Amino acid sequence: MNNARTGSVTNFDAWKHAYAARASNLSVSEVRALFAVVSRPEVVSLAGGMPDVSALDGALIEQAFESLMKNKRNFALQYGGGQGDLRLREQIQGIMAQDGINGSVEDIVITTGSQHGLELLADLFLDAGDVVLVEAPSYVGAVGIFRHKEAQIEHVFTDDEGISPVALAEAADALLAQGRKVKLLYLVPNFANPSGVTLSEARRPEVLKVCAERGILVVEDNPYGLLYFGEKPPKAMRSLDEDGVVYLGSFSKILSPGLRVGYVLAPPAIREKLVLANESAILSPATFAQMMVSEYLSIADWQGQIETYRRLYAKKRDAALEALEQYLPRVTTTRPDGGFFLWLTLPEGLNSKEMLPLAVNELVAYTPGTAFYGDGRGANNIRVCFSHPTAENVKIGIKRLSNVINLQLDLLDTFGNKA
Repeated sequence: MNNARTGSVTNFDAWKHAYAARASNLSVSEVRALFAVVSRPEVVSLAGGMPDVSALDGALIEQAFESLMKNKRNFALQYGGGQGDLRLREQIQGIMAQDGINGSVEDIVITTGSQHGLELLADLFLDAGDVVLVEAPSYVGAVGIFRHKEAQIEHVFTDDEGISPVALAEAADALLAQGRKVKLLYLVPNFANPSGVTLSEARRPEVLKVCAERGILVVEDNPYGLLYFGEKPPKAMRSLDEDGVVYLGSFSKILSPGLRVGYVLAPPAIREKLVLANESAILSPATFAQMMVSEYLSIADWQGQIETYRRLYAKKRDAALEALEQYLPRVTTTRPDGGFFLWLTLPEGLNSKEMLPLAVNELVAYTPGTAFYGDGRGANNIRVCFSHPTAENVKIGIKRLSNVINLQLDLLDTFGNKA
């Protein structure tokens, strides 16, 4: 066998022969690949879906830390149970109640962010070749997980009312008729990542009925549901079906992604498997992070903090829409009522992935639409995240983006597709 290193040169293929087959499904996320670029202070990032943690009350975070270290240090610095801290699970019950969910504390499992919860579920349910139904477009992190598990990702028609129950039934029936195993429906029903679209109240029971009749488990991912700008979104799908829905929640968007604390609410049989899977993967979720979140929730007006976030993100959303109307009138966009994202559709002939280096040269970054499909679609789409930059920088970023897009449109108008 050749050595992995020859002098100072690393041979990245040295262990290729030993990788598991599924390792070939691992690839760099188009969002994560941008992090090195967007960390440059002169670049306005409209790419990563990051909250504006500067809006948190730092004094309360410090107070929670000091209280934890003074009163519960020995517990916080020790191993915990695979299901997670009981006090935090009880507090999560109150948070989920905001979405109409009456979930048992015994059916909640704490995870290292909701992404980890989705990973555990995929491990439990997906064999190679199984089918996962998703929105069109769908969350890039979910697409990556399902691809890694060697599942077939099937995008279902989605419009401004969310995923279509009719298209969902047709897609599921066609796949089942082929003898395929359709295991999961994964969706972000409130202010979806990346589209910003909310699944309408009328469609929610229809989607649940389609899945229940075909034995398809619904995975409801709801990190943005409390970040609404106007009317509150419809009640969670989990509130309508306790047996057919697994609910994913997270503190990454309403508190801090750096703490990496999420949770899963699952029917009892699935919850038992999740706890075992959690213990197998990581022994226990981080006790310190869980207890920091719990301590914060106990001393802070967390609902008031979320209201602060709502006002802040609504202002940034409005700034983005105003800038798009001013600088990019030929580009269409969704108009979300909450969350972090706009989904832009470019005129035919433009390719968002090919334009990205030009945008970076203009000191603005975004995520190409192809990142949110498992089948190569999305070349004429862009996800714009307005949550992290200031409102003024959101406008500056979109103006810079318009320099690239409008130039490409001028070339297209002059030379056609040869541009």
